[in-house]
Amino acid sequence: MLDTSRIKAITLDLDDTLWPVWPAIERAEQALGDWLALHAPQTALLLAQPAARHELREHVASLHPDARHNLSFLRRTSIALALERSGEDAGLADGAFEVFFAARHRVTLFDDALAGLEALARRYPLVALSNGNADVHRIGIGAHFAASISAQEFGVGKPDPRIFAAAARAAGVQPHEVLHVGDDAALDVLAALDCGMQAVWVNRNGQPWHHEALPHAAVTTLTELCDLLAPPAPAPSLQPFPL
Repeated sequence: MLDTSRIKAITLDLDDTLWPVWPAIERAEQALGDWLALHAPQTALLLAQPAARHELREHVASLHPDARHNLSFLRRTSIALALERSGEDAGLADGAFEVFFAARHRVTLFDDALAGLEALARRYPLVALSNGNADVHRIGIGAHFAASISAQEFGVGKPDPRIFAAAARAAGVQPHEVLHVGDDAALDVLAALDCGMQAVWVNRNGQPWHHEALPHAAVTTLTELCDLLAPPAPAPSLQPFPL
């Protein structure tokens, strides 16, 4: 059971917790493809093939195993390699990546996300904790967060306990005083539990739970989370019975 009396800060996953990530990635891939079609058409043709994109990404990751947590580096380096293989100017990679990155931030928040963030931020310091490369300030929700920690900036990602400990420090609390909220059973819930945090699973699609260890609670929306954390209503005062 969730012990709300222990909670002094909340860490929040981003992708698929506050917005669906794959529609944003698909839009970003399309924006990148459109830009390359104008500036590097052979590369655009290469990256239009899903198998080629996958092979490029895996090849780059194998060359840079210490950078697997850095999604921006992997994407930019993959674009440069695609340009090189296509016989086009690899110097276009930075501009191409910026087109992708800007479109990647055009996310559509879940309907409950903004009101939920506003309500939670009024009661707790919030720390964004993500393995992705989204910037809460570019998205326009940075004002609700006391801090933001991403795997590519910190150097390791979830489930590494060091990034959870860093998030607790950023909030100025101990790990056992943190409630972590996220959609991924392993990277969010189990990892947070292993760090001594309480954890709430955001299960928007009614997925079954397959692990022995359990989250302290499960919700389908941030609205449910806010209701779960709401302080109990004061008991009504007893009025004397009129004689």
